[in-house]
Formats: sequence, structure tokens, C-alpha cells
Amino acid sequence: MSKSKKKSSNNAIWDGNVRDAALSILLAVDQQQAYSNLLLHQTIEKYKIDAKDRGLLTEITYGTLQHKMTLDYYLEPYVRGKLDNWVRWLLRLSLYQIVYLTKIPDHAAVNEAVEIAKRRARHRGVSATVNGILRSILREGYRDTTLIEDDVLRLSIESSHPEWLVRRYIQDYGLEKAGEMLFENNMPPHQTVRVNTAKATIEEALRSLWDDGFSVKRSEAIPECLHILEGQAARSNAFKEGLITIQDESSMLPAYALDVTPGMKVLDMCAAPGGKTTHIAEKMSNQGKLIATDLHAHKIRLIDQNATRLGLSIIEPAVLDGRKAAEQFGEESFDRILVDAPCSGLGVIRRKPDIKYTKNESDHESLQKIQLELLNTAYILLKKQGKMVYSTCTIDKMENDETVAAFLKAHPDMELAPIENAPDAFPPLKEEGMIQVFPQDLGSDGFFVAAFRKKGGSTN
Repeated sequence: MSKSKKKSSNNAIWDGNVRDAALSILLAVDQQQAYSNLLLHQTIEKYKIDAKDRGLLTEITYGTLQHKMTLDYYLEPYVRGKLDNWVRWLLRLSLYQIVYLTKIPDHAAVNEAVEIAKRRARHRGVSATVNGILRSILREGYRDTTLIEDDVLRLSIESSHPEWLVRRYIQDYGLEKAGEMLFENNMPPHQTVRVNTAKATIEEALRSLWDDGFSVKRSEAIPECLHILEGQAARSNAFKEGLITIQDESSMLPAYALDVTPGMKVLDMCAAPGGKTTHIAEKMSNQGKLIATDLHAHKIRLIDQNATRLGLSIIEPAVLDGRKAAEQFGEESFDRILVDAPCSGLGVIRRKPDIKYTKNESDHESLQKIQLELLNTAYILLKKQGKMVYSTCTIDKMENDETVAAFLKAHPDMELAPIENAPDAFPPLKEEGMIQVFPQDLGSDGFFVAAFRKKGGSTN
């Protein structure tokens, strides 16, 4: 395993091995509400963790977060008295390896936990406690979740999602579909990239990745999407040369739904970091005008960087609250508008497992208010016969279906617009102009898209 000079174990993010690093990340997520994906990336880069160790660090960090409630259920009968927070996370981390990883011997996971406890604890009793709890579980086994009679509680424990969220999913989609989604959320995410068709053909991008030694396959759903089976796409020559950009497969749908053509004037109201913005520019063959706004200046810089790397010149980034865009631009001045709205993010739990523990049920109503404000502003800015797309990375019906219904009710001259050029894998988008993609559908993020047309005027 990678080694590094030790610092004070109370403050260091890195204490000498991969499990120490994982424990420090988990503590930061828990105590500082830090984002696990960002901390993981920073740790790998800062300490130059060997390629052979990155997979393990990612696996045990995400896995422990994903299965936290299940692990606590297994630990509960064996814990006597109060444990320090770091000790509980160490037990979760170690038990995750024992329960879910087949390549790590049980005794190795226990021994590593004991050694970490010795380094971090002020007295030897902690390491003895850790050793005793883990060896008792190995000797006596795990609690049986099938004995939990209540469907909601059992599914909550088995999938490690809070009860309110499980209940909400079941209410919206039924027990079977909710269960599929909850367990899919605990599967490792696929690494997918989008070919920059303004700069390269799909075959040219594939050839470049293959020449670099990447294992790649084409998506069966979206033509310009590639699945990276082995290797880090951001380190490829194809990425550096702007032939590809990293983007989840389901989030490529809004650019199709927007139905742009070269020369149009387009607004992306919540654009950072620019994945959908650049996809739209590519669909426009880098011809026309594409204004990309976001609240934060540092995020606007990300859009600019992405556009520069991909060689897309029509994107004009601007710091602006999308809800105030009507004060900046004239009424009915855009041919197309994308509202990729702020949302609960419940569709991306597999990439950000900490989300499911930090969200509250009350969040949905406050988010829907913002979503409708953005849509109402977009309505003012959209030309007659123009099209606008509403998208979110959540599967929540209040934020998706109910928001669409409320918007259409408030604006009788808006209608859902079927998308003829949508990929064949998404017939609802082709026929109805609206689709909910679930995590289990493609092994991608959960995602929602609705396309609208403004009535009146002449047909484009």
C-alpha cells in the first residue's frame, strides 16, 4: 500500500495507508458535511496514491457510505456502551470489507482495524474493543434482515436509505420498482464520456482511446456516448485534445430534447459546469449564440474552461441568477431555453452516497418553488413556437411530474413537445416529450426531461 509521512492522527487526512485515508474522508463527510466525491479526488491527487490503491480507496469509501445503515444494523447487537465517532466509522469501514469484499481476508480487515485504532487512540482499550466487536461478528454472524416484518423498515435497512425516502419511493412507484432503484443506488457508477461531434467522429474518438490502451464500448442507447470499462478518461489524449468530455449517459438527453439547429439563439439558465451546455453547442455545429448563466463566478469559469478545451466558440458564459434573466434579456428573445434546474439530486446517489443521509423531505417543496420560478422566467424569454426543456437529476415526482403539471396549468399556451430526433431507446420522449429515467434503466443516473413548445406565431 502507498506510504506517506505521518502527521498528527487527530487532524491528518492521511495516516499511512489506504484505510487510514478512507477513514479520514468518512469523518470529514460526517463532521463537516464535505462531499465524498470531491474529498476522494483531492486525496488521490494530493497524496499521489498509486493506481493499484485507488480502486480500493474508492471502493471502501463509497461502499461504507452506501451501506452505512446496513452496517449499523449488523453492529448494533455487539456494541456495548458509547463509542467515539471515529471508532464507529472504523468499525463500519472494517465490517464493510468483511461483508461485501471477497478479495480481502477477514483476518486482514480485522488486523488493519486494530492497528489503526492503536495509532489513533489514546489508550489501548479502544483497539481491544474494536478487535472484540469484529471477531464476535465473525464468530456469531450477522443479524437477519428478513426477520424485519415492516416492508419500509426492512427495505430501509437492507438498502441503507432513510425510511422517509423509502416510503416516498414506494408511494410514487410501488414496492418492486422502489426496491430495484434503492439497491441500484448502491452499485458502482459507470464511467461514460460524450464524443465531441463538432471536432471528431465517434470512430476517431474510439480509435484515440484504444490507442491509449483504454477498454471502451459504445452505448446502446445514445450514439455519441461511450462507456469506459478500464482506465481514467480524464487522463486520455482524447480528453486533453477535446475529442471527448466526461458526462453521465442519461444527462445527454436534454440536448436531444432541446432540438437545436445551427444559427439559433439559445439560453442555458443553470449551466455549470457546462456538460449540457457544450453538448448543445456541438448539436448546433458550433454556429449561433449560446448564453450560459450560473449564480457563481467560479462555476462560470468551469464552463469557460470546458468550452475552450472542446473548441466551442459560441458559448457566452455569464454570472446571473436564472430567475432574474428576464431583467437582462428581452421578452421572447430566445429560440430555445434549457432549464436544468436545482433539485434534490436523488438520481445521483450512486455517485454521491452521502446525499441520502443529508436530504430532508421538506427540501422538495422549497426546491419546487425555485424550479417553477425558473420555468416562469424562461416562459417570458421564449419566442412563440420556441422550445424549452426542463430537466433534473432526481426521480422525485413532486419535483418532476408535479412541477410540469403546475407549469402547464399556469401557462395554457405551453404544451409538451414530442421529440422526433430522440434516441430510439427513449420512446416516451419521442412520443410524449417527457421521460423519467431510473438508475436501473441504463445503470446511469436517475434523470428527468420534459420538452415544451410555446404556441402562437408561425411554425419554425
